[in-house]
Amino acid sequence: MNTPLIVSLLLRPATAASLSPLDWELAIRQARAANLIARLAHVLEGSRQRDHVPADAAMHLLAADLVAERQRAMVDWEVRCIREAVPPAVPVVLLKGAAYTLLGLEAGRGRLFSDVDILVPRERLAEVERALVEHGWTVAEMDAYDDEYYRRWMHELPPMRHERRGTHIDVHHAILPDTARVRVDNAALMQRTVPVPGHDGVLALDALGLLLHSASHLFHEGELDNGLRDLFDLDALARQALATPAGLAEAGRRAASLGLARPWFYAVRYMTMLLGTPLPAHVHANARPGQPSAAVLRLMDACYRRALRPPHATCSTAGTAAALLLLYVRSHWLRMPMHLLIPHLARKLWRRWFEKPTASVEPGVDGANGAAKTQIPP
Repeated sequence: MNTPLIVSLLLRPATAASLSPLDWELAIRQARAANLIARLAHVLEGSRQRDHVPADAAMHLLAADLVAERQRAMVDWEVRCIREAVPPAVPVVLLKGAAYTLLGLEAGRGRLFSDVDILVPRERLAEVERALVEHGWTVAEMDAYDDEYYRRWMHELPPMRHERRGTHIDVHHAILPDTARVRVDNAALMQRTVPVPGHDGVLALDALGLLLHSASHLFHEGELDNGLRDLFDLDALARQALATPAGLAEAGRRAASLGLARPWFYAVRYMTMLLGTPLPAHVHANARPGQPSAAVLRLMDACYRRALRPPHATCSTAGTAAALLLLYVRSHWLRMPMHLLIPHLARKLWRRWFEKPTASVEPGVDGANGAAKTQIPP
């Protein structure tokens, strides 16, 4: 299976000088489809290859640079607003893109994202939702069934939007749904946090926590439009961890203690297989307890080798559609037991085919379970 041009360019930026104008057009299209165009700009700048970019392609990279910088400033301000709204006694833990960016991690450089996720203790969730509503956020419009689905089964609140700024936040009380087949020790995850510089009272998961959460998110996800971007996130987080004295020595043990041995195994496998991440032999060995059976592994290899590519026509291969469908079904199977999943999917199909859209419900603030995400306009 051929390597997509954008992947080759990100991994070997020195090849920029040998690309033709048509190659650059394709690279820009693939990068944009994979939400990696700002990361491409950052990688080329860091490797001093921007001088080899043709003028037309350079304009796209410059625009992506500007968008990434604007998002960084907006995230910084939005996190301040969230911290001001949430009661001081409630810890606010940043997840994913917002954490990478505000911690100054390599994974956050040139990282485009549309929202900010926060993690709060489950027992403080209703209090957090009330506080956010009082400060101008409202729950996204949805029908009563979807609202109840979020609050009863999911690991997050329904998405919330600020009435004046138009930003969205997603509030999580866990990193996977309560009904998921993987049982994560969320309390242990939240015990290992670091302060976010310049933001009093705002925390982020520590380096291994960010890495394991990223792995759990990617390898439980059913819609993989950003799957390749998320795999590059893992690569950047792993390489930065390897540069520290502790490296990734504790990763396997920590993954097992949190209940994330399987997604960590997949992360190690596909970082190495698809991106050539230079992980030491002991990291592979310590990830091995999460390995599935040989038959399952062959199937997952066939699926993820096709799915973790830019969602662009030039990157589609034989079996891509089937792989994406299988991973979508798998994500639902991982998320809910069959006695809940079958009625849920049947209802969704029935509504899609036969029912007209129903009226939305007013945002609730009592008895809610969830997490918060903030959407940052591109």
